[in-house]
Amino acid sequence: MKKQLLLLLIPAFFALTGRAQDPYVISGKIYDSSAHAVLASASIKVKGSETGTVSGEDGTFHLKITQKLPLTLVVTSVGYKPQEFEVTSSGTQGLSISLNTRTVLVDQVVVTASRVSESILRSPVTIEKLDVQSIKASPAPTFYDALGSVKGVQMTTLSLGYQVPNTRGFAGTTNDRFLQMVDGIDNISPGIGAPVANAVGPTELDIESVELIPGAASAIYGLNAINGIANLKTKSPFQYEGLSVYLKQGVNHINDPDHDAALYSEYAIRWAKAFSPKWAFKINAGHSQGVDWIANNRHDQYFDVGNRTNAAVAAVNPATDLINRYGDEYNSDLKTLTLAGKKYDVSRTGYLEKDLTDYAVRNSKIDASLHFRPDSYTELSYTYRTGWVTNNYQRGNRVRLDGERIQQHALDIKARDFSIKAYYTTENTGNNSFNYRPLGENIDMAFKKSPQWWNDYTTGFNNAYNATGATTFHDVNSSLTSARTFADAGRFQPGTSAFDSVRNKIIHTNNWDTVGAQMLLTSAFTHLEGQYDWSRLIPFVQILTGGNYRNYMVTPDGNNYVNPGAYNNPKLAHDKFYYYSWGAFLQATKQLLDDKLKISASVRMDKTQYFDPKWNPRIALVYSPAVQHNFRVSFQNGYRFPTLFEGFAYVNNGGVRRLGGLPIISQHLSAFENSYINTSVTAFKNAVNADLNSGGLTQAAAIQKEAGVLVQSSYNYIQPEHINSFEAGYKGVLFDSRLFVDIDYYFSAYDHFIGQLDITQPKTGTISGSGDVNAATQIYNGTVTKYKMWTNSKSRVTNQGFEAGLKYNLYKKFVVTANASYAAIVSSESTDAFTPAFNTPTWITNFSIGNRDILPNTGFTVGWHWQSKFYLNSPLAAGEVPAYGSLDAQVNYRLPGLYSTLKLGATDLLNDRYYQYLGGPTIGAFYYFTITFDTNPRK
Repeated sequence: MKKQLLLLLIPAFFALTGRAQDPYVISGKIYDSSAHAVLASASIKVKGSETGTVSGEDGTFHLKITQKLPLTLVVTSVGYKPQEFEVTSSGTQGLSISLNTRTVLVDQVVVTASRVSESILRSPVTIEKLDVQSIKASPAPTFYDALGSVKGVQMTTLSLGYQVPNTRGFAGTTNDRFLQMVDGIDNISPGIGAPVANAVGPTELDIESVELIPGAASAIYGLNAINGIANLKTKSPFQYEGLSVYLKQGVNHINDPDHDAALYSEYAIRWAKAFSPKWAFKINAGHSQGVDWIANNRHDQYFDVGNRTNAAVAAVNPATDLINRYGDEYNSDLKTLTLAGKKYDVSRTGYLEKDLTDYAVRNSKIDASLHFRPDSYTELSYTYRTGWVTNNYQRGNRVRLDGERIQQHALDIKARDFSIKAYYTTENTGNNSFNYRPLGENIDMAFKKSPQWWNDYTTGFNNAYNATGATTFHDVNSSLTSARTFADAGRFQPGTSAFDSVRNKIIHTNNWDTVGAQMLLTSAFTHLEGQYDWSRLIPFVQILTGGNYRNYMVTPDGNNYVNPGAYNNPKLAHDKFYYYSWGAFLQATKQLLDDKLKISASVRMDKTQYFDPKWNPRIALVYSPAVQHNFRVSFQNGYRFPTLFEGFAYVNNGGVRRLGGLPIISQHLSAFENSYINTSVTAFKNAVNADLNSGGLTQAAAIQKEAGVLVQSSYNYIQPEHINSFEAGYKGVLFDSRLFVDIDYYFSAYDHFIGQLDITQPKTGTISGSGDVNAATQIYNGTVTKYKMWTNSKSRVTNQGFEAGLKYNLYKKFVVTANASYAAIVSSESTDAFTPAFNTPTWITNFSIGNRDILPNTGFTVGWHWQSKFYLNSPLAAGEVPAYGSLDAQVNYRLPGLYSTLKLGATDLLNDRYYQYLGGPTIGAFYYFTITFDTNPRK
């Protein structure tokens, strides 16, 4: 596949080459007209072409041009009114150009909303843009963290340097409903099924802007874009030349009860060079390292899922299941024991997460690209990206990625009327990555197998109980404590050489069920896409067509995946298998009523292996009675197809098998057809235990009495998720361009939500219906197979929300920004065994005030983020996530003569510790200092 793509695309580099006149140079300096200070990072571009550059720290620019004269230069900078200058002489040198201040920028150009360049004011859907100046002014330590202050964005922090953005509800720790791209190229991790944050994305030195669409975008982007898109756009080596260096030193874990204060370091370097108007290259390298935020939530989940057997001894619950302790899970490491004539649920002891890892985080990444411009309308580039990452993330469980490597090769052709992209992405989690849950479970199993441990627990209880002649709950509690001490005698203790030895062996053993915890993913995919703009051929309406093809290549590891053909032919279990998808779209845009009304309509069809084609239409209208007032309304349909993991998972996970929902994976097990819903299994066992503890019934009689409590599964194999979404909004500029307003409202209806269903299957026989005593006996005695199945919710869920953002030029260069988003479920059917998890705060608000020049070469920003509490339901834990607020601030000082900027900043300045999801890390203050050196040879 790779060779075919290369043979197809590389000749285009030369076929598109055209003649241009001899190059000449235009140079000058850009100033702020009010302060007459030099203006860095101003964009200077030849109107109607891709030729351009950016002013350096001293305001100078140096532009190599091949276009015929006369020509027009367009000069823009964030916070200034754009200016146009006509150039008639090829020897124009020493231009002095002044830009007039306009703090609120109203005419930014975006591409992501419609896949063509358009004014952000007239975008057919809500779109946000985080430009280079906003990134520099943000108090966030990285541009990726700064996404958390964008209107409508909910950030979920899995690890230091690993954040997951989401918009408009139904957030998750991987968030496979939200598409993330770098220069229009999907940077998804093939095996994990979602981006690994910015592990292989741009460095701070190479990011130019981020365009973000909150809400459905399936109509033009297809699969897995029903909750939004973030497109990270990098700097062109033609426009941003020179050497740049970035140094950051930070500290976290201040007054942290779980860890001493720790240093954080981040370094980046960028070198870009345009050899001529036709050829340019750039190289980026970055490295960061520190100590991760600690996940140490010790809330007991046992009672949260309806278990009531141990209610009388809740103070010393022997079935305690702490969120961030692994090996004590209620659904796999628990057994019902008869102690002193009563039934008690008892779980293994397990290990805290902080005892299983050192919490070191590292990320190294490199990218290099070669760019070729055969003419002023065409650019061809090849980019290679690679990154190594060590951090923590969560899918179904918390997982340690240790040395995971992602690589990407990309060819990109951009011409006047068409574009073509081809890329190849590979992932290798390395030999040291592991899953925390089987690690904790299997360390306990290496010490003592569970049947022996439970026997020892019973013996320890009886010894203590009989010795005291117990007659009260206090004596029972004491005996339960003694029982665990007896059963755990000789257990591997964290910090000892014996513990380290067995831990190391399990981490490097690839069998999660009984002896290992190693995580091995070596997946890859190839992708080819293109689009054509028919505007020059059909001038009365803008028509855009395009399509894409993707093919996944998955190497089974025996835990996460097996070959789907292995059921019929076991020899195929570890053979590579493939999974393809393709799609095509058509979009038409027409201007009416003297260009005051813009109508855009699109339709897309997507097809993946194992599923029928799905159609995604979108229609949008933008009405602009005046340039400064723009009203929009849109309706669109979208589908999300199952990810690799949701479709093909085959995970042995400590007695619970996590299975993909495709029939080819799980139908031979009759997992859906011959099983009980786990919530009913818990209720059934509680009812039987209550009957036995109250006396008067034998076990057989109690099982027969309560068998009807069990609810047989009626769920089916996985189908694509579906959304219909309506949106209305307004973008406007008021008070002589001092106030920018952006408001939107949305209403969405979801069905066939993809999620996980916990079910329990009797080991033998077929369930004969309600009250099947034979099946119920197996369920009570634990003669079962437990599954976590990917399937579709039966609920139809509707949600709505609104988002409002303001940017106001308060006084001189003081700028106030504020935004708020509201999101809520409107309706949801409650008869479903699993209700789609909304996992979203009702309110998210951001407020900031700043001035980029409060003193000469000095700027500052102070920001406040607050979000309300919300209920979270995830595979790891369920419960309420508290509200929190965070005060962030930065002050920067520019040294134009040294091409440098100094920045001192902090997030969560007051160190009010918080977490963003149950089972996730607790986040505190992060203080940092950065030096950015950015020279530019344009003098």
